[in-house]
Amino acid sequence: MGSNNFIADINPDSMEMEAIMESRPSDNINISKKNSSAPQNIYHQIFAGSWNVGGVSPPEVLDIQEWLRPNHINPPANIYVLGFQEIVPLNAANIVVRSENRKICEKWNSLIRAALNDPDPKNNITQDFRCIISKQMVGIFLSVWVRSDLCQYIRQLSVSCVGCGFMGCLGNKGSVSVRFWLHETSFCFVCSHLASGGKEGDQRRRNANAAEILSRTTFPPGPFPNFTTKILDHDRVIWLGDLNYRIYLPDATTQYLVEKQKWNLLLEYDQLKVELMEGHVFEGWDEGVINFAPSYKYYKNSELYFGCDEKRKHNKRRAPAWCDRIIWFGKGLKQNQYDRGELKLSDHRPVRAIFMAEIKVLRDPTGFQSFLSDRIICLPNHFEECFNDKYSSKWRSNFHY
Repeated sequence: MGSNNFIADINPDSMEMEAIMESRPSDNINISKKNSSAPQNIYHQIFAGSWNVGGVSPPEVLDIQEWLRPNHINPPANIYVLGFQEIVPLNAANIVVRSENRKICEKWNSLIRAALNDPDPKNNITQDFRCIISKQMVGIFLSVWVRSDLCQYIRQLSVSCVGCGFMGCLGNKGSVSVRFWLHETSFCFVCSHLASGGKEGDQRRRNANAAEILSRTTFPPGPFPNFTTKILDHDRVIWLGDLNYRIYLPDATTQYLVEKQKWNLLLEYDQLKVELMEGHVFEGWDEGVINFAPSYKYYKNSELYFGCDEKRKHNKRRAPAWCDRIIWFGKGLKQNQYDRGELKLSDHRPVRAIFMAEIKVLRDPTGFQSFLSDRIICLPNHFEECFNDKYSSKWRSNFHY
């Protein structure tokens, strides 16, 4: 279901070990001091972001710091998990023929790299973030970035793609999921694009997509008994994406309440909130308080919601909605921020959340395995070639197919 597109900044055959293995203090890490002979907990901040870019190729001058680094300050997290939807137009050629579109992925990764590693203008300190994995399935794209000093503690990195679009299997809708261990804590991140539509009953198709993703996402078993292979097996789970849930109100009523910024009243009719409360989807999952305007649907390059400009004619009506969401499952995650960016490239605004994650650490440093010496594993399927050709021929003997 994915392209032949698996990209990372780190080449295990290179001699850049010194830079990667450097250990330096971080502003975004806290240590819980306990008995020196027992495992201890540390806390890292994780930035999760999602943006449906509407099939628009990003211009080279696009500055995404406003989204990733509000007020152009130092990156507020040590790990960035960035999910995109519709990085290519969802036409038949891209869905069925499955063109690879590596250039588009490289464009987005180049913009991310520039935004995260740009020096802080206040103190001229340059950050060093590395892309540990970047995976595309048709329009869905997930890119994970980690501060270089953490790379040595990441292991068992793997990816799984699930298509649940046309015919129940094509990749115009579905998910790309990534999992890894950081120290002794497992993480899973799911980027999804669920079924669209504003008609009554369309929410059930979205619920069914979510259930399919939870059921069909499978990671390869590891070297230990009871190794985590399903999404909910992991210690910390974050789901982000264009979930496409709408608002159970007439379009005119929704637009009026949006103009008045009556977010609490609108959220009483938010499909995802209703489906969660009624136990139809995402049972046991959490979402932070929403205090921001709906992220969809805008005129491109405009601050106006679709349908609010009387000078433009429309064949279809699209009421505003909180389509773009970030939710999490399980303990050990505390959300400190949940809001949106104001980039106007597409008809969606990007959303972001910052979490403080509790991570278990062994006291004995010999208990760590380096990301660079561990195997990168990808779920096989007959639609997908998981790795970039340049890596697959070189590392084939280390992979599980």
